[in-house]
Amino acid sequence: MPELDGARVLVTGGSGFIGRRVVAALLAAGAEVVVADLSAHPAAAVRSVVGDLRDPEVRRAAVSDGLDAVIHLAAVTSVLRSVEDPAGTYQVNVEVTAGLLELAREHKVPRFVLASTNAVTGDVGGTPIGEQLPLRPLTPYGATKAAAEMLLSAYSGVYGMQACALRFANVYGPGMRHKDSFVPRLMRAAAGGTGVQVYGDGTQLRDYVHVDDIVQAVLLAWRTGVSGPVVVGSGHSVSVNDLIEAAREVTGAPIPVERVAAKAGEMPAVVLDISHARSLGYGPRYELTDGMATVWPEFAEQTGEAAE
Repeated sequence: MPELDGARVLVTGGSGFIGRRVVAALLAAGAEVVVADLSAHPAAAVRSVVGDLRDPEVRRAAVSDGLDAVIHLAAVTSVLRSVEDPAGTYQVNVEVTAGLLELAREHKVPRFVLASTNAVTGDVGGTPIGEQLPLRPLTPYGATKAAAEMLLSAYSGVYGMQACALRFANVYGPGMRHKDSFVPRLMRAAAGGTGVQVYGDGTQLRDYVHVDDIVQAVLLAWRTGVSGPVVVGSGHSVSVNDLIEAAREVTGAPIPVERVAAKAGEMPAVVLDISHARSLGYGPRYELTDGMATVWPEFAEQTGEAAE
């Protein structure tokens, strides 16, 4: 991407699962990258601002004159954690976003890309989730992301900032070894010869999108300069039971299932309409089984380590 060659970009959460893939793509495109995270980024070419973004001094150290964009990935992403600590989730997901947007305005940063979620729309049954649906989140996590989107809308409308909220589906891919979402739980169960708990009967539908397709969407938001929300997923929903079968096929493990009661805020279906993203040039490249095969090796490696 010639547009990125020589550009200066701040990536919050750049040392995390999605962040590392985004940073690698930016560096490959010739960008100069600053990462703000709780831990330093391992790449020598990256300047790291280490600290908690709830601290205004950390934010001020991260946002400076000459930045061409902020890609804001840092967040509380666990729905269960948001239910347990709604106030703390608000601080991280809303107050930090507000602080970064204001610094971006002060330093005349023209672009701001937010990692949001389709959970902002709440339960719409099997209706395809597009950008025009009203925001009716069911959990503190979804509510804080909806609030952050409203802040982006205001900064775009009043200050002319190119502010895009990418509403991610369930993201999976390499680098999930320390994550606690359902795909890595499946991989750990396969590696350890154990099982997994499934909420209800497992027929609830989800859209699982590969992390490299998420990176594609982030770079696309940069290239097009789009503002407003963009739904990003695979465009193909599968049941939790189907996901388990895909994991069994990839790993060769039986992965027994224990059925448990669903948690509050559990959505029965997530069916995404990604036509807006497609109109911008987005095209998901990973089918579920092929994508799962990119996740398994690092967990299979753990099995070998345990046997030594």
